[in-house]
Formats: sequence, C-alpha cells, structure tokens
Amino acid sequence: MDIDELLTAFQSLNIPKTHATVGFSNLIASNKSFRSLFINRRLPDVGWSDVQIQSFLYLFSTLDTNNKGDEGQRWCGVGEREGRVFSSLVANRHFGMSHGMGRSGDIIEPQPKAAGSSVMVKLTLLMVLDAIRRGSGLDSKGVAAHGVLIPMCTGMSMSLVLSSIRREGRDIVLWSRIDQKSCFKAISTAGLLCKVVPTKIVGSEVVTDLEAMETLLQKYEGRVLAIITTTSCFAPRVPDKVDEVAKICQRVDVFHIINNAYGLQCEKTCKLINRAGVVGRVDAVVCSMDKNFLVPVGGAIVISPKEEIIKTVGKVYAGRASSSPIIDLFITLLSMGLKGYQQLLSERNALLPHFTKRLSEIASKYDEKLLECPSNTISYGISLDHLARPKLDDQNEKDYLASIGKDVSYFGALLFSRCVSGTRVVPRAQLKVMGGQDFFGFGSSTNEYPHAYMTAACAIGVTKNEVDEFFARLDKNLKEFKKKMRK
Repeated sequence: MDIDELLTAFQSLNIPKTHATVGFSNLIASNKSFRSLFINRRLPDVGWSDVQIQSFLYLFSTLDTNNKGDEGQRWCGVGEREGRVFSSLVANRHFGMSHGMGRSGDIIEPQPKAAGSSVMVKLTLLMVLDAIRRGSGLDSKGVAAHGVLIPMCTGMSMSLVLSSIRREGRDIVLWSRIDQKSCFKAISTAGLLCKVVPTKIVGSEVVTDLEAMETLLQKYEGRVLAIITTTSCFAPRVPDKVDEVAKICQRVDVFHIINNAYGLQCEKTCKLINRAGVVGRVDAVVCSMDKNFLVPVGGAIVISPKEEIIKTVGKVYAGRASSSPIIDLFITLLSMGLKGYQQLLSERNALLPHFTKRLSEIASKYDEKLLECPSNTISYGISLDHLARPKLDDQNEKDYLASIGKDVSYFGALLFSRCVSGTRVVPRAQLKVMGGQDFFGFGSSTNEYPHAYMTAACAIGVTKNEVDEFFARLDKNLKEFKKKMRK
C-alpha cells in the first residue's frame, strides 16, 4: 500500500487525517532513507535508528521463500534445506533470514530462494567498502577497488585467498615472521609450505628483513607462490615494509597478500598500504570484521585492486555460507553511519598521547621503560626486565631465562585474574613449535629480543575510562607483584 491508500484506510477507521499525517511523516522519512541507500550505494552519513534498521531487515526477510506466512500460502518447499528453523528465538535472532548467502558454487552469487538476503549482503559490501574508503582512507581505485565478505575469521579467510591463487609447481609461501598462529595455520590449511622469513631488530622495533626475504626467494626460485606480510601486530613487532615488499613481488612475479587484521583503524597503516598498491604489487588485503567494526567474531573482508582475484575467492568457497556475520555488520554500519565510524577513529587517535604518556610513567615508576616503536600506533609495550630475580653469579644465561620465564608469565595470569584482559606478557627465550618448525623467542617475532615485556592496545572502541582503569590496575598489580617477589 502506498501512502494515499494507507491514509484512506486510516480514515475508514476514524483516525483523523491530521493524526495520520503526523505518523506518516516518520514512514516517509524512513522510505526516503531506504531509497537513498539504494541510489547512493554507500554508507549513510548519519546512523539510522534501531526501528528503521529492523524495518528494513524484516522487509528483506519477507522476500525470502522460507517466510511464507500461514501454512499453505505461496511457497511449498520440499527440498532438503528450505530455511526451516525450529526455534523462534533463533529465527528472530536472524530476522527470519535463514537461507544464508551465495550458492554452492560461488559465495558472491545471489541466492535464488533468498532475494532479500542477497540484497542485504550486497548492500553490506557496498557500505563496508565505502567505510574503508571514506573512513579509513584506502584507495577506491587501488587496493580497495573490489571486495568480498567472508563469514569466517581472518585466518580462514587468508587460507581461502591462498587456495584461490594456487598454481602448479608453486607450493611455497614466504611469511614475514609474526608470532600469531592463525596465519601460519592458514598456509598449511591451504596445502602449502610455509617458509618463515626472519625479522631483525632496529632500536626497540622488530622489523621486516628484506635481505632475508630476497635470499629465500633465490633459494626457492620457481616454487614461491606468494609472500604474506602483516600490517597489524603486537609491539615490538611493527607493520611490515609492504611498499618495499610490493616492489619485490612485482619484480619476481609472485602474489602479495597483506594480513591487515585490525589495521583499518590506523591512518598510518592505511597510507602505507595505499603506497604499496601504487609502487608495486598487492593482490589482496584481508581485514577482520570484529576488530575493525565492533561486531561479534566470525567475519572478514577481503579487498583487492583486481576484480578477478575477488571473483576467484568467491568461487573457491565450498558450499553456501552463513549470513549471520553479514547481518551483524549490516546492522552495525547502518547504526554507525559514516560520521559515527569517523568519530570512533578520531576518539582513538585522541587517546593515543594520554595512553602512551601514562604507560611510560608507570614503566618508569618500576624501573622499566616504554618500548619505542613509533611505526606501531595501535599496540604498545613496556619492558618487564626487573620483575624477576637477578641472575646468580654461577648461573648461565639459558638456565636463568628458563627459570624466570614462569615468574614473568605469572604476572600476565595475575592481571587476567584481576579482570584485566587483552594484555600480552612475553618472557624472553620462549620456544614454541608450530608445524614442526621451532620459533625461538616466541611472542616477540624474533629469536633474541633483549627484553621481557608486556603489551596493551589502544584500539578502536576503547574509552578513556577503560584506559584509566587499566592503568590503575596495572600500577597496583606491579606494586603487589614486586613486593611478593622480594619475599
């Protein structure tokens, strides 16, 4: 029914025209917002109300064949999967959209049984690309020209990308070392061999070793499929020199995949990625939904300057996919609007000076120091060299580090038990074995980092109250821990 028909119907129920007109003004405004989204195909400048968003979702839901109304009406489903949902709680959680996204042969393809869900997925992609371009600043004609939404975590999405670019005889991926397990596992899940490119220490920073990368390229000439770099990481590791790696990849003709899990919130990182796309080769950038857009865990965005890469990734996904993470992102983006997202980015930037100042003050108070890693503007670290007892005169370095490692690690457990989450406490000389490979100094992304340390992140969504409470608890627990260790 259009507005005139509704007005006539209301008047037939003795609702005064003046009353109805007031109510219809909201409906007209909502319809205008809906129309604007379809026409402009980008994130609205101002976020929508919850009622508007729910109305829009239920509008889409009515277009899916599983929402057929009373028994016997319209659709009669006799397939093995007809979007049937037993629990009304589950159905309501998904706004009635239970057919998922894509088809068994292509996650990007519209789903014939779910026109409404297909529209929702497409609009979500358009909005998130707009947020990435106008909010985060990635180049719409470069690295962020095309994209696909993947309802899987960053690591599994990385594996999907690697599977999509496989070439006969190319079975090795060079991975600039970053001590996070998911990317290493992604390479092995894709059926490829991981060769770890060692890093090097410059000042307090752990940085890309381009010479080591060149050496491995020569050693495995003809077998290297891709190089994976990372632009969001825990201090003292800093973003890889992706612009220099992009030049190398272009020269030797290998794929370049960037793991940018939570880097969309960092202007410096996005400028670095843009530069990489201009001066060299970038084939895909994988970003987390939850870490960048404050939604539950379970989704990723893959962007690329090459449409063919995105199409191939979509075709590799096996089966139809869950649209649950996409619904979460759709709701969140409409609720934020561009201004809301930009405000979150600005608030994080505004907190950085206070965050680093307080962290440095607390470190100094306990004879520790802030790890100077200016290339990493999300994760920050302080040394923990004085938490443990001094080395005994007759004790060698290896035995000493092994003996105090538990003490340093215990401090991390202590923080967690005092309701502080998100910190990482890394003792020196840890050994971790992954996929049969030894990682010495695990946690610091290099073999011999000279400090035990802890990290904390000034990430999108964190508030000044949270930050101040963290520093108060950190101060208190350092004091208690040192007192206990002196006994």
